[in-house]
Amino acid sequence: MTQILVIGASKGIGRAVAKQASAAGYAVRALSRGSGHSAEPGLEWFSADARDPDALARALEDVDVVVQTLGVPTGPELLCKPVTLFSEATSALLPAMRASDVRRLISVTGYGAGDSRASISCLPGLAFELILGRAYADKDVQETLIRESDRDWTIVRPVILTNGPRLGRYKVLDDPGRWRNGLISRRDVADFIVRQLEDDIYIRKAPVVRY
Repeated sequence: MTQILVIGASKGIGRAVAKQASAAGYAVRALSRGSGHSAEPGLEWFSADARDPDALARALEDVDVVVQTLGVPTGPELLCKPVTLFSEATSALLPAMRASDVRRLISVTGYGAGDSRASISCLPGLAFELILGRAYADKDVQETLIRESDRDWTIVRPVILTNGPRLGRYKVLDDPGRWRNGLISRRDVADFIVRQLEDDIYIRKAPVVRY
């Protein structure tokens, strides 16, 4: 049975990936800083900080694929404090994966990270920079670390996230000329990720995912 490590599995996209992958028959190790999660079939909770190299080494034992779904709280603190979670966690993860001989990495960043920033027009871009600039500056570093690694990576860039249902109908935009903002549910982002667990079509690519 393929073993998946989901980093950031307590909520949002990570939680949806853990549930959908488990339902699809994968063995899922769900890494979260919290504790006391209820037992679920096919789901093994692992309490740790995603930036802790020793904890990551333990979490990666017998793992075949890593899904990295990190997030930071939104609010006033995002406007005034530097964000380093994405780069620090990725800097710890990549050498740990190499040491454990885990090749496949699927990492969620977002539309506006890396070279997708250039496709955001001027006025929306100003608002984006004001509200999310600090987080996405760190996601830029995260993406660079992943791109420069020797792992079989896929970077997933969802647009504006909703709590809507899993529809299974969305666009996967690999061509920069087609990148546009929009909406997508967290459950459908998870659907795309689970489909990539045994698919190599988007290895070393960073598609935008949207309706």
